[in-house]
Amino acid sequence: MHDVSQQMMAMQSLLMRRLMKGLEDTGVSTGQPKVLAYLNSHEGKPQKEIAAACMLEPGSLTVLLNRMEKQGMIERGFREGDRRTRRVYLTDHGRALAARVIEEFYAVESLAFRGIPDSERALFLRVCGEVLENLGGNDEANK
Repeated sequence: MHDVSQQMMAMQSLLMRRLMKGLEDTGVSTGQPKVLAYLNSHEGKPQKEIAAACMLEPGSLTVLLNRMEKQGMIERGFREGDRRTRRVYLTDHGRALAARVIEEFYAVESLAFRGIPDSERALFLRVCGEVLENLGGNDEANK
C-alpha cells in the first residue's frame, strides 16, 4: 500500500509542477489555478462553497482570495437583495487567466494520458473517484 501513496503523491507533485511551468508567465501562484477554474463555471459562489469544492481550509482560501483580489483576478461583493453573504466573482482579467488555466489543465492531462487507451483512462478515473469517496473527498465533515 505504501507504493500507492507514494505514486499518488508523486503524480500530484509532477502534475502541479507541469501546470505551474505552463502558467509561469501569468503570475498565477500555487493554489490559484483550481480556484480560477472553479469560479470559471461557478461564479458568484460564497467562500464557504468555494473552499469545499476546492478542498481548501476556509482560512487558507481567505488568504488566497485576498491575494487574488490584490492581483485583480477576483472581486467580492453581495448579490442584490442578499447582504448576508459575500460572493466571489471573476474580473475580466480573472476570466482570461481562468481560460488559460483550463487550457493548461487540458495540456497536462493530455500529456499524462499520452499512449493510454480511452478505456484505461475511464477505468483510472472511476477508480480515482472511488478512492476520493473512500477518503471522504466528497464529505465536508472530513476536511
